Amino acid sequence: MVNYPPEPFRIKMVEPIKMIDRQTREAALKRANYNVFGLRAEEIFIDLLTDSGTGAMSQHQWSAMMEGDESYAGANSYFRLAEAMREIFGFRFFVPTHQGRAAENILCAVALGEGEYIPSNMHFDTTEGNIRARGGRPTNLVIDEAFDPGNRHPFKGNMDIDKLRAFIEEVGVDKVPFGMITITNNAGGGQPVSMENLKAVADVYKEYEIPFFIDACRFAENAYFIKLREPGYENKTTLEIAQETFALADGATMSAKKDAIVNIGGFLAMNDEGLFQKVKNELILREGFPTYGGLAGRDLDAIATGLREGLDEDYLAYRLGQTAYLGKKLLEVGIPIVEPPGGHAVYIDAGSLLAHIPPADFPGQSLAVELYLEGGIRGVELGSVAFAYPDPSTGETIHPKMELVRLAIPRRVYTQAHMDYIVKTFEKIKARQERIRGYRITYAPELLRHFTAQFEPIG
Repeated sequence: MVNYPPEPFRIKMVEPIKMIDRQTREAALKRANYNVFGLRAEEIFIDLLTDSGTGAMSQHQWSAMMEGDESYAGANSYFRLAEAMREIFGFRFFVPTHQGRAAENILCAVALGEGEYIPSNMHFDTTEGNIRARGGRPTNLVIDEAFDPGNRHPFKGNMDIDKLRAFIEEVGVDKVPFGMITITNNAGGGQPVSMENLKAVADVYKEYEIPFFIDACRFAENAYFIKLREPGYENKTTLEIAQETFALADGATMSAKKDAIVNIGGFLAMNDEGLFQKVKNELILREGFPTYGGLAGRDLDAIATGLREGLDEDYLAYRLGQTAYLGKKLLEVGIPIVEPPGGHAVYIDAGSLLAHIPPADFPGQSLAVELYLEGGIRGVELGSVAFAYPDPSTGETIHPKMELVRLAIPRRVYTQAHMDYIVKTFEKIKARQERIRGYRITYAPELLRHFTAQFEPIG
């Protein structure tokens, strides 16, 4: 029995939401070409599109923003952020960026050449897009258990060490300019990575002298999973676990819109001074001066405060508990999910729920559309729309191994009643699952197509 955790906060401000009628929702979807990214916020009742930048900031973060120093260079806000960076991450150098994909873009711009490979457990969409945009080849080497939705392995985000070593030997060290790992593993169900696996990954990269970068978007949630699930870490603080994590790496990218609980911001950190000089030059060209990186000073202060708040263990217990509650309730009514639930989202196994729809007809997109039509709820497809790609050698479409719909829960935003409403909506969808039809794409860009693709129903 999973109980809903009491929120470790009180609500001081509310934002009204309302449900529009089904006819209006149908018209909105048609106007958006059946892509939920094209819907207007006022047309959404519960918005689970992403947990990135959609959380509620605390009184301490809002207070910190009032102290924001908007100096173009050398702002006090930058140095307050730098202190938080030293305390938590420990890297010698960092630059702020306007969000995580900007950090990824800069790293790829200065360190990745055409035809080179970047291994990870599983790259998420913007990381994969930035690698492909530079002619690189993102490669996913997660453990096989990650592709079995019902497997309750405690660390399904782990990288397969044998696969990693074999891959490096196959393509050659000179074709791997840097390696990565994502914590938690967003593309694979928000699953955590163990400290044991992080150490093994770091050892392999070090053995081959390949720089190791961590995609740290949800590092605090990953640290708490380690505390809960990995022997030997139950008495360590999440800060201590985070510090141990990043001591293994040569650098990190992060969208602060996740575990720093802010609406905008990110960073790129590293230990190599020569790389840092290249990064600064690219940052100035694309983002801004190295002490603000495309952000206002007030944003830097909000990140500095949020990075520490994101490691608070009372908050993390609530955060993981809310997700576990939703996952358990969905399983109780027969909705297949990626088990066990991750930290930031519940991932519906759309390929199983809508088994009559083949991957080429996008079962995840079909379920995302039905979720909005039935309940005014916006989730996001993470299947063949987001991750299918043409084989560079043959041109044949390679579909991902799972067709998922992610229900990403914004931090400190929704209550138990909202979670229960989501479950009831899925019950209604399940009752008519066999009648749900697939979709075809009528327009899509080459990269990151799920953001702006247009669809039409089949039949």
